[in-house]
Amino acid sequence: MSLSHFDPLANLRLFEDAFTRALSEPQTNRPWAPSVDIYETGEELVLKADVPDVDLKDIDVRVENQTLTISGQRKFQQQESGKGYHRIERSYGNFVRSFAVPNSFDTEKIAASYKNGVLSVSLPKKETAKPRQVKVEVQA
Repeated sequence: MSLSHFDPLANLRLFEDAFTRALSEPQTNRPWAPSVDIYETGEELVLKADVPDVDLKDIDVRVENQTLTISGQRKFQQQESGKGYHRIERSYGNFVRSFAVPNSFDTEKIAASYKNGVLSVSLPKKETAKPRQVKVEVQA
């Protein structure tokens, strides 16, 4: 009669190994969305989105039916040096963010720029929406 050693944690170790592998390998289909700041000045509405490592050619900005949509893709590029990754925490793949634009902004004159991984989108206010100062005359 032979005795075998029972390891009560064997199944847990197999699960832990599979889970660690799943998190350490790049997931190109994992959804992600860039962080966005939106602020308004006296002249315009400005939206700034953090899109580091996204090529300009992979970014699309459009306005349809008073909805501003920013979409794009961050591609995973594995290095050919033969070195393996210890950890991959950034998300890769496609992203889409949509924002309702109030009617007081002119969507025909939208402007966008890209610098240091930050996409800036500007929508000027319509003339009727800009603040006006009216001088009040005092009558004696």
